[in-house]
Amino acid sequence: MKWKNMRKIKYILLTIGLILFLTEPSLSQAVKNNLILGLGYYNNNNQLQYLKANTKAKINGKFKQVAGIHISFYITSEDPTNLLGKAVTNEKGIANLFIPPSARSVWNKSPKQSFLAVSDSTKEYNGVHSSFDLTKSRIQIDTLPDRIITATFSEFRDSAWVVVKGVDMKVTVKRLGGDLNVSETPTYTTDSLGLVHADFKLDKLPGDSAGNLVIIAEVDDNDVYGNLTTEKTVPWGESSRYVSAFNQRSLFARRGLSPLWLEWMAYSIIVAVWGVLFFLFLQIRKIKKLA
Repeated sequence: MKWKNMRKIKYILLTIGLILFLTEPSLSQAVKNNLILGLGYYNNNNQLQYLKANTKAKINGKFKQVAGIHISFYITSEDPTNLLGKAVTNEKGIANLFIPPSARSVWNKSPKQSFLAVSDSTKEYNGVHSSFDLTKSRIQIDTLPDRIITATFSEFRDSAWVVVKGVDMKVTVKRLGGDLNVSETPTYTTDSLGLVHADFKLDKLPGDSAGNLVIIAEVDDNDVYGNLTTEKTVPWGESSRYVSAFNQRSLFARRGLSPLWLEWMAYSIIVAVWGVLFFLFLQIRKIKKLA
């Protein structure tokens, strides 16, 4: 009887172990990482408007951008009729969507808008939501004598544009390697008239062939207004014309157009080395004859 009881206990334990072994993968697959979804609004030069979603997750104690996440963008509410479009995050975890003209009717209904981003659920991440409540705004940029830049910030309120006080703004010059501050002050704050004044202190800055520079007034990552930029072209730069040196002798020229002094140096070294070798060969030949 004891032997039979031991066999029953053994079978029970084996059955429990088999069940745990079969259910363990499903339990591990049920655990998903938490996805962080950020949403921002961008308005370039009061014309080009788009939404940017950013996805990241904390993996092994470090935040990493997540690619390949399908995101749906909505205006006002998460309703199929309010769908603006869909996008997929790139290798940097970013997905951009330009606001289509079809959303104009909803956009014009109110001076305030709400945008939503919804990510699809995947094997590694659950679907998440993110929203951004926007107040319509704009930046107007102008110049005064003595190379002074003025920028006015206003928001749309009660069917009219009203200037806003206390908004941080940057005034820069567009460059290929990144925007450059026009003075030592990195950030300006609008006064009671919604204005900022910036002195252009960059002398002899290269511009285009006519000496034109592009001035930018921008608001970055504002919790109420989003990201806005406005540009204006001013003739405050140095005229720069590109002259090709492709067929001229220089250190960086193509083959056959190196500087003459460099060629003479190289050829002189070659002749000197071979001359010494030839002289040694003659001396060795004389030694053999004398022997």
